Amino acid sequence: MTPGSNIPLSVARVTVDVAAPVRLDVSGLLLTADGKVRSDDDFIFYNQPSGPGVTYRSGGGGTPDAITVDTTAVPPGIEKIVVTASPDAAGQTFQGIEPTATVRDADTGSVLATFTPPRLGTETALVVVEIYLRGGQWKARAVGQGYADGLAGIATDFGVTVEEPAPAPVAPPQPAVPPRPLTPPPPAPAAQSPAAPPVPPAPPAAPAPGTGKVNLDKGRVSLQKNQTVSLVKGGRPLLARVKMGLGWEPAYRGADIDLDASVIAYGPQRNHIDSCYFGKLTILNGAVKHSGDNLTGEGAGDDEVIVVDLGRLPQEVTGLVFTVNSFSGQKFTDVAKAYCRLVDATTEEELVRFDLTNAEAQTGVLMAKLIRQFTGEWEMTAMGDFVKARTVRNMVKPAAQAL
Repeated sequence: MTPGSNIPLSVARVTVDVAAPVRLDVSGLLLTADGKVRSDDDFIFYNQPSGPGVTYRSGGGGTPDAITVDTTAVPPGIEKIVVTASPDAAGQTFQGIEPTATVRDADTGSVLATFTPPRLGTETALVVVEIYLRGGQWKARAVGQGYADGLAGIATDFGVTVEEPAPAPVAPPQPAVPPRPLTPPPPAPAAQSPAAPPVPPAPPAAPAPGTGKVNLDKGRVSLQKNQTVSLVKGGRPLLARVKMGLGWEPAYRGADIDLDASVIAYGPQRNHIDSCYFGKLTILNGAVKHSGDNLTGEGAGDDEVIVVDLGRLPQEVTGLVFTVNSFSGQKFTDVAKAYCRLVDATTEEELVRFDLTNAEAQTGVLMAKLIRQFTGEWEMTAMGDFVKARTVRNMVKPAAQAL
């Protein structure tokens, strides 16, 4: 699964375990429609291992901790169970740790889905997966939201009372295996607020080449390969019509070159939903539209434009990959000044730009991707990955693998 994607649950009882190279503490919280627990009894963890419809199982250090949800026993009014994880070692972050959540049929153990949150850094706790009720159907969603102030930050954010432990006058001898506290540790005095993944706390205004993510608060963003921008401005997700303009010019003294721009839509399991290109100018009930084919690449401005109405995209669409390919077989070493840019379709303001450099002798390139986050916002990542593909049909598989 990818962040924000979901699957319907085909069984009533599911178990979510979270594995990592280090031991993790896994817990579950039962939430009402307002996103809060009803009381501290709705916090299920190692010292309170059972609640209505939700149980905790310790792996004992040999296997992952797990949360089991019996959707038939979840009380009325509970619409969501979030599964969290934090490193067992005090102060340890997820930097260099790659946790993987596995959703299983609780009765047979068969795997229903897996999810590995991307690009983790200084987070000390995560909301990994949520089991939620929507339209009478229970579903599982990949989340991956990071917190910088540990399990206590998650608990208090969802309404759990975290008690301050009384200081001991004399430190007792440490046993071979330290006991777990009665309550999650309180946040540090200067703890940072929870940060939506994968944004690290206090991101630099201008990330180093190939790393980092920014938003649109400071205006137009120029990306380099593998950089990501969150389509958020003033703290609000951009849910409007945008245009992805793609342009190119023939290399110096080169012949006219006919390239084709496309966008490929994917679902939560990287499943291909539809493709929009010169032969199919409108998809997804008009939420995505193509300007038509440019046969030469000559002239100023964008050669081909794809308009995306982010607010009208079906919920099943969690990823869009924008591609360019050469049906005539000309290589990208014959192309100059290839770029893509994201434009606000209402104001014509350029929001994000990515200039392709270091062309390879291939017939296709994955230019950029838009990924829907669990919060509803979209993120754009510059790709610039060359592939051997002359048609959009041949781009579907490599684009899915790059999501």
